[in-house]
Amino acid sequence: MDPQVCHGQACIRGTRIMVSVVLDNLAAGVEIPEIITSYPPLTDPDIRAAIAYGADLARDQVVALPSGVL
Repeated sequence: MDPQVCHGQACIRGTRIMVSVVLDNLAAGVEIPEIITSYPPLTDPDIRAAIAYGADLARDQVVALPSGVL
């Protein structure tokens, strides 16, 4: 991550689209094809990489979930 790009937040390679934007969309129920339509530089593999990145972070730290989720 580059502190000069997207305030140092994780971004999809070659874009200024933050991984958190992709994950927020998925969490809101937006389907992958719709995300690709909304963010044309993204590809299916980009979105899957964002999911994998989020999963890696979740394994490395405790993430609080809203009550009743699990």
